[in-house]
Amino acid sequence: MSSTAVCLLSGGLDSATALYVAMRECEKVYALTIHYGQLHEREIQSAHKITKKLSIPHEVIEISMPWKGSALLDSKISLPKNRESNEMALGIPATYVPARNTVFLSLAASYAETVKANLIYIGANAIDYSGYPDCRPEYFEQFEKALTLGTKCGAEGRGIKIKTPLILLKKSEIIQLGNSLNVPYDLTWSCYQGGDFPCGECDSCVLRAKGFEEAGAADPLLPLTHPSPLKGRGEGRGV
Repeated sequence: MSSTAVCLLSGGLDSATALYVAMRECEKVYALTIHYGQLHEREIQSAHKITKKLSIPHEVIEISMPWKGSALLDSKISLPKNRESNEMALGIPATYVPARNTVFLSLAASYAETVKANLIYIGANAIDYSGYPDCRPEYFEQFEKALTLGTKCGAEGRGIKIKTPLILLKKSEIIQLGNSLNVPYDLTWSCYQGGDFPCGECDSCVLRAKGFEEAGAADPLLPLTHPSPLKGRGEGRGV
C-alpha cells in the first residue's frame, strides 16, 4: 500500500520538521493548518510559505474556541516568561490549550479518511513540553486505537496510523534532523508573542534558542545583532 499522509502544520519549528520527515517517508503529503483563534497569525503565515516552497496541497481551516482557557487564546492570561527548563517541567503551563491535540487529530483524521491517507504526522514532543498531557506517547497510542474504532477505514481494516517522529527528541536533535533535511527554519515561527521579531522571553523562544545553541547551529530567524535569550541565564554555555 502506498503511503499517503496528512501532516498537521502550525508553521512552527517542530511541525515544519515533522512535515519534512513526512515528505521523505511518504509518496504524497497533504498539509493541514488550523486557525483556532490564536492571538496572532504569524505561524499561519509561515505555514503558507513552507507549503508554497514545497508545492504541496495545503488546507487552512478556521475553528472557534470562544471559551478560550489558554494564554495563547486569551490576552488576559499572562504568558510565562524567562523561565528555566526545570521550571517549565513543573505542572501544566498557561500555554496549554484545552484538548487541542484531540481536536486537531480529529480534524486531521477526517481529512485523512477523505483523501484516503493512511498516516497522520504531528510534530508533538514529550521532552520540551512534558507538562502537556496531550503530547505523551501513550496518548497518541490510545488515540490511534480510537481512530480504528471510530472510522470507516478502521472498520474496513485500513486504519490510520499516527506518526510522531519527534516525540522523544531534544530540541537540539530536532534541529539537527531538520538541518539534514534542509528544513527552511528561516520560514518558521516559534514565538508566542507574534510580531516582527521573536520576543526572546516566552517558553517557546527560550527552548528554540537553547536548541540551536546546543545543536551548534545559528537560528536563521534571528539577525546577528539580536541578543540571545540565554545570555546570562546559565543555560547552554560551553556548547
